[in-house]
Amino acid sequence: MTEEHVPGESRTVDLDGPVHYVDFDGPADGPRVVLVHGLGGSHLNWDTFAPLLLPHARVLAIDLPGFGRSEPGGRRATVQANVAVLDRFLAEVSGEPAVLVGNSMGGMISILQAERNPEAVSGLVLLDPAVPGPHRSLDPLVAAMFALYALPVVGPRFLWLRRVRQTPLQRVREMLRLVGVDPDTLPSAVIDRSVALLEAREDHAAMDRAYLAAARSLLVQLADPRAYRRAMEGLAQPVLLVHGDLDRLVSVESARDVARRHPNWTYVELDGVGHVPQLQCPERLADEVLPWLAGIGSVRADG
Repeated sequence: MTEEHVPGESRTVDLDGPVHYVDFDGPADGPRVVLVHGLGGSHLNWDTFAPLLLPHARVLAIDLPGFGRSEPGGRRATVQANVAVLDRFLAEVSGEPAVLVGNSMGGMISILQAERNPEAVSGLVLLDPAVPGPHRSLDPLVAAMFALYALPVVGPRFLWLRRVRQTPLQRVREMLRLVGVDPDTLPSAVIDRSVALLEAREDHAAMDRAYLAAARSLLVQLADPRAYRRAMEGLAQPVLLVHGDLDRLVSVESARDVARRHPNWTYVELDGVGHVPQLQCPERLADEVLPWLAGIGSVRADG
């Protein structure tokens, strides 16, 4: 049996607590790209997409505190707290302005980071970001789940019951289906590594608290989106907005509304795609992202 190739080099940095990230490497003279996962995600979300960027850029994938291999400890895991962590990560690990590629909640965090410290961000690629829409149009199942997360006692109980009643493999497959990915279409190594990540967690209760804190703070941002919309309006960096038309978590109508409000952004709609295009169709996504990066002068001309 051949040894499995694990993309990138796993590292941990102390940013008032351990923050895990994967250094996918890339050309020494290439620009920096930082990948920011969404709610419940991790560095593993980028395993099939990040290698497609490597001929052109130096790529890092962060695990925000409370997700992936970044155990939260006593740290808060709200959207704003993770913006502060990302800001330090860009200063102390990236060390130079970076293009942020943010999916779902990671897209929201990337937008708020660009507002907080615009000099640290050279561009934004937003993949099905959590954005407000012209009206509420959540999938009923998704709406029910987030309603449970919002309840102080019910939310933790729900996560605990799911953990004890389902195997890690069942949880991984269920989450993939929720975000629009057929688990059977992914390389088996991606599934295996996701299962191993769940099995390796040490403080399940703290990870549950972090997940709920992030989910609730995300809902607060979207419930009264005035400050969030101002952050989007103030962006001076080039922006590529990519959205799947079958997204159940963030409706495509919301993305279209944001695109109409920001005609200077580049908007790409992927037909037949759900919430995580970097997992569902990485090659197709790279075909959109790489020319855009080249167009803003953020990748090397050669490949």
